[in-house]
Amino acid sequence: MERIYIGMGSNLADPADQLRNAIDALAQLPQTELSGVSAFYQSDSLLPGQPRYTNAVAALDSRLAPLELLDALQAIENAQGRERNERWGPRTLDLDILLFGDRLIDEPRLKVPHYHMQARAFVLYPLADLAPPDLQLADGRLLSALLADCPFVGLERLPRFDFDFL
Repeated sequence: MERIYIGMGSNLADPADQLRNAIDALAQLPQTELSGVSAFYQSDSLLPGQPRYTNAVAALDSRLAPLELLDALQAIENAQGRERNERWGPRTLDLDILLFGDRLIDEPRLKVPHYHMQARAFVLYPLADLAPPDLQLADGRLLSALLADCPFVGLERLPRFDFDFL
């Protein structure tokens, strides 16, 4: 089993419910255990004129291969009405593999650690809710150093709620 961190985001169709439904779906993946979920955070969109996002990170322990997991995540997105009309456009659900064990992955469909996560507070702070404080990414960067360079600006941590399946 490898520890995998999944970034989750939604800004359409009741975003918090979209994330809760995604968490339910992640818990049902074959050869996979859902081991934790961060608090939910709200953040401004990267593009002007879009609704605010609700974001979180889930921790999985899985035997799935990286592209198998990517296919499963995209199936969850599609089942929840994801449409890929514009890059960084509004979405019902976005699921991204942030970290996959200690692997560096550079495939046409998948880059891990996730591209540009170091500049995205809406990824780093939820990740820090789950990851050990001394987490080192496969490329050698420390999560603590990334957090120090990415201020908690534009984020709002939402009240924590419990999940029945954790």
